[in-house]
Amino acid sequence: MEIILIGLIILFIVSYRTKRGESVYKFISTQAINTYKKFEPYSFKVMREKVKELGLEYTPRQYLFQVIAFAGLAGGISYLYFYDLVVTIIYAVVAVSFIPYITYLRCKRQYSEYIFEQVQVYCTNTIMEFATTQAFVKSLEGVAESGVLEEPVLSDVKTMIALSYEKGDVYDSIKYMDTKYPYYMVKNMHQLFLQVTKEGAKDTEETFENMLSDIDILVEGVYRDRSDRARFHKQFLTFGIALYGMIALIQLLISSETYISMLDNTFIKILIHAIVIINSWFLLSGEKYYNENVGAE
Repeated sequence: MEIILIGLIILFIVSYRTKRGESVYKFISTQAINTYKKFEPYSFKVMREKVKELGLEYTPRQYLFQVIAFAGLAGGISYLYFYDLVVTIIYAVVAVSFIPYITYLRCKRQYSEYIFEQVQVYCTNTIMEFATTQAFVKSLEGVAESGVLEEPVLSDVKTMIALSYEKGDVYDSIKYMDTKYPYYMVKNMHQLFLQVTKEGAKDTEETFENMLSDIDILVEGVYRDRSDRARFHKQFLTFGIALYGMIALIQLLISSETYISMLDNTFIKILIHAIVIINSWFLLSGEKYYNENVGAE
């Protein structure tokens, strides 16, 4: 443990000496960001750029607060558990190292919610355009030119239009969109358009009105689900963090002196490490579930 601490101190000194006149924090953070960018997936780059464009990305001040909160909470909990400064520093560093992963999860959720909203706009406006044009491709052109769609859905609709003219039918374009956005409302709408195309149905007004109503009901359910999930997420985090406080209750029951003496036992120390790790895994798994399973449909 002491060797790791010494190594961190040496790294800090070397960085300070090699970047004299420049903020050490800025130097380290810049190097970390550059290294991360070399390995971050392309999909995450796209998601994060869109999140920034939507104004949902954290500010540097918010990220700094997140780092302080993670380090402070992890440090305080680990010291309460082990009364060891080296162990406390290690746990604080590990906790902060998970911030990029949590950032990825948050961006993924925000991007998924954005895509769902765009798909809903695509479906609703295509149906409304069809009421006027009575032609699927013309409806797509009207939606693409209306300015209601944004990237990447706008480009995909333009690809659908190009495929329709290239192939002479709508089958490949519908297959492309169904694969790209496998939502029920997309597939159901496309299936209805295929049926109209094949059978040449004339009286479709009532059918499409019913589909618009179904989409509205679906969207209402999705937003209600998001609100419920956000409320549950806060309760989950409160409960998960409160679990760490059980060790404080144990120390109240048996006294801090007795607890510290128990830490001399290797088995007890391993058991306490396991408790911290399992509880942390529980919190991280819940965070992953909340951000990945957005309940779109």
